[in-house]
Amino acid sequence: MAKIIVRVPATSANVGSGMDSVGIALHMYYTVIVEEQTDHWKVNHALGSDIPTDEHNLIVQTILKVDPEIHPHQLTVISDVPIAHGLGSSTTAVVAGIKIANALGDRKLSLKEQLSLGAKFEGHPENIAAAMLGGMAVATFDGQKVVAAKLTLPEIAMLVYIRPDGLSEAQSRKKLPKTIDYQTAVTASSKENVFIALVSQGKFDEAASLIENDQFHEPYRKDLVPEMAIIKQAAHNLGVHGTYLSGAGPTVATLGDRATLTQLRIDLQEKNLNGSLRLLEIDEQGATVRGE
Repeated sequence: MAKIIVRVPATSANVGSGMDSVGIALHMYYTVIVEEQTDHWKVNHALGSDIPTDEHNLIVQTILKVDPEIHPHQLTVISDVPIAHGLGSSTTAVVAGIKIANALGDRKLSLKEQLSLGAKFEGHPENIAAAMLGGMAVATFDGQKVVAAKLTLPEIAMLVYIRPDGLSEAQSRKKLPKTIDYQTAVTASSKENVFIALVSQGKFDEAASLIENDQFHEPYRKDLVPEMAIIKQAAHNLGVHGTYLSGAGPTVATLGDRATLTQLRIDLQEKNLNGSLRLLEIDEQGATVRGE
């Protein structure tokens, strides 16, 4: 068998009030090359000593959950996705594992089956759906099956502010309340419903402002990223209303047209924030597999 090359886009989730349900795929990639069979699983990467290089690696664990009979291989990972920064790093490994298992085991899993497996492994569907479908994905998961829809975004880009310190999803989820006020939930849900409806009609300019001021998770996590208020104000100064906390944080994302976001990056660089700024395009293709 020829080498199998799987490429999975990074994702930004919790867009607006779309908690655990709305994600966007980005031009930032996690690539896995499946090489020769070996006696034991070996994963070559430059992601740091905390990431296993054997059967304990998340890619391999995912492969074996899908098909425990698959023979060990050598895998090489080339990734631009920062670990534990709210850009779907664990999702990229899970999606890669599912795609590899589907190819090596000749499982012939449908896309719907792959989405549902990914959501079971991750516990929520939005990153998985965005990574597999591309564009902006809206998804729901009942514990067994995922129902997802892809929305094609206009020619916009995303500016991400990436703090140097990572944050585990478990740490971030501890910040969330066990209950939320009924009226707050109704208001937040209605805003997201209108946001999705406007995007589906190609009216992103009208929809953008509805991304901000989420009530499901940002109020409880904002202290994790004090720079978010600075970024939001700088964006507002340029007429951009589309800043939110990406996933569980600590990355802050801003959606808008590329030219204005380029100026926003310049303005923010002058503020000497403790982190990096990257201007990314939206990935419309989703995860790809070559060499099957």
